[in-house]
This record gives sequence, structure tokens and C-alpha cells, in this order.
Amino acid sequence: MQIADIVAQRIESLIVDGILKPGQVLPSERRLSTKLGVSRSAVREGLNVLRARGIIDTTHGRGSFVAAFVKDSAFSPMMHLLGSQPKTLYDIFEVREILEAESARLAALRGTQADFARITRRYEEMFAIKGCDRDASTCAQIDYAFHLAICEASHNPVLVHTLCAITDLLLSSVFASVNNLYHRKEEKRVIDQQHARLYRAVINKESEQARKVASSHIDTTIACLKEIEAEEQQLVRATLRLKEHK
Repeated sequence: MQIADIVAQRIESLIVDGILKPGQVLPSERRLSTKLGVSRSAVREGLNVLRARGIIDTTHGRGSFVAAFVKDSAFSPMMHLLGSQPKTLYDIFEVREILEAESARLAALRGTQADFARITRRYEEMFAIKGCDRDASTCAQIDYAFHLAICEASHNPVLVHTLCAITDLLLSSVFASVNNLYHRKEEKRVIDQQHARLYRAVINKESEQARKVASSHIDTTIACLKEIEAEEQQLVRATLRLKEHK
């Protein structure tokens, strides 16, 4: 294997391990050379390999950065069909339960102090919202960011990639929850309690408790939404389109 391929492979490992994230600017060639123990010319050749593979992008004046691996998912025909059909809402919640319960379990087992600090920041941002005094889409994105931080702490790149690949669909379910439940005092109190229990279980490395709480959180949300639907027949199932709120 040539030195350029070895350099490319080592940088790819940093990306897969979540040390370098999509959109993040890569360290300078000099720093990479020192970190990887190779010459700057070898780093340059390795970056060329990654660029050819579409793993990194280079912009004049900005440098090289990790490419976005999930592109235009919101515009695919399947994403449109799933996001536009109200009957798929509970299907999305079922997928969330599978992904988030396992994410929470693995985060409690594998999370680092840096991961826990990031989860804590997302948790504090979420609880800084009093009675959802921001618009529903903003509240939904803050709520989702908390769950995504937990998923990233799982250190399972396939799990994280899967979550990111269907972000718009998952956000639509978070948006439905926020739009229908956050303004209801009792339901919001229960959601806050469950988020708090989930946060504590992950931070305290209680893996099975974290899995159970994450699963229970989704089950409770589904039950509340179905109850509202039965009572009012007007459940808001609007799909949150991120591109409209950027």
C-alpha cells in the first residue's frame, strides 16, 4: 500500500470514529503531518486521494473539510412520500424507538467525558425553553439535537449515519410532538421528566436504564398523540422541512 493510501485510511478512521465530523475543517497539512508522523507531501497526496473519493471537499480560502455524506435526502422521492403521508407518523416513531433506545444504551456504555459535556449542553439548551416560548420548529430542532448528541456518543458510525440519513423524517415526529404536546402542561411535565431521566441514565452510565427510558419516552409520546387524535380528530402531523428554517 502506498503512503498516500495509508494517510487517507488513517484520516478516514478519524472520520468514522467521529473525531472529524462532516463540515469540520481539517487540521493544517503541518499539523496532520505531525499527528500522523508522515511528511507534508504524503499528507497532501493522501488528501488528494480523499478528495477523489468525495470524502473531503476543498474551498479556496477555507481549506479542506469533511464532506457531507448525506446529501439532499429531503429531496429524494422516498423522503417526500414518507414525509407527506400522515399515516407514516407512527411508523417514524417506531423507527425512532429502535434507534434511540439502542443509541442511549451504547452512549451510556461508551460515552466519553467530552460526549457527556456535549450532551449536557444540548440538555441545558432544551430546558432553557420555558413553555416553548420559541416557534415549534426551533423547539423541535433543539429537542432533536439532544437525542442526536446521545446517538453520537454511541460511537457507532453506522447508527449515527442512519439517524442523519433520515433526519427530516425523524424531525417530523419531533415536530408533531412539540406542536401537539408542549403547550399542554401535564404532557410537557411528563416529557421533561423523561428527558431528565434519560439524561441522568446516560451520564451515570446506566446502560439498561437508559435504553428503557428512551423506549418509554417514545411509547408515552405515541400514547399521548393517539389520545389527542381520538379526542379531537385534528392531530397536527406537519412535516418539518429543515431547508425552510435554515
